[in-house]
Amino acid sequence: MKKTLKTIGLAVFVVLMTATFGFAEYKMTGVSDFPYFQLGCLIVGGMTIISLKHKYQKMYTGELMGVFTLYTILIALFTAPVINTIKTLVS
Repeated sequence: MKKTLKTIGLAVFVVLMTATFGFAEYKMTGVSDFPYFQLGCLIVGGMTIISLKHKYQKMYTGELMGVFTLYTILIALFTAPVINTIKTLVS
């Protein structure tokens, strides 16, 4: 039961991080320039991490949360608004 609760907790964390990413990108870009591909990559990556936790129970939940957080930041870096901001800062 404890193992299942940890997997469910990780799933809730992944859903909340994905929702936060979607909300932030929607507020920055609107509907017209929403990064659907990056959102899809984030969803697939989250499902992969959850399935790894379900299959290999000895993986620490905190480590997987950290991995998914870093993955979310990496995905967010390659969206159009962030790249345009970096271009503006550099030039």
